[in-house]
Amino acid sequence: MTLSHWMLILLLAIAAFSIRVLGLFAGDAIRASRFAWVLDDVPGLLVVALVASSLAGQSAVTWAAAAVALGVAYVTNHVILTMCVGGLTYAGLASAGPIWAALH
Repeated sequence: MTLSHWMLILLLAIAAFSIRVLGLFAGDAIRASRFAWVLDDVPGLLVVALVASSLAGQSAVTWAAAAVALGVAYVTNHVILTMCVGGLTYAGLASAGPIWAALH
């Protein structure tokens, strides 16, 4: 590898470390402020944002499986069960589509 490759790696390592350190300081500052309640909701908000953006433009089968997974998550509050039921629902609906179309 050339010197430019090593310099890029070093620069990216410094940037990654700086982001983490800045996050620690920002988290401490928020934790000590009147906005500390926001930190409790951040993990859930991130998951909702990721799921919502990944559902945009998906098929009705995907939306139906997501709705079933949401129901399971709400009732059980169990992550692994939610993922399994959501995946099995998607697989079942996706495989039933051609069968349903052949019956009509």
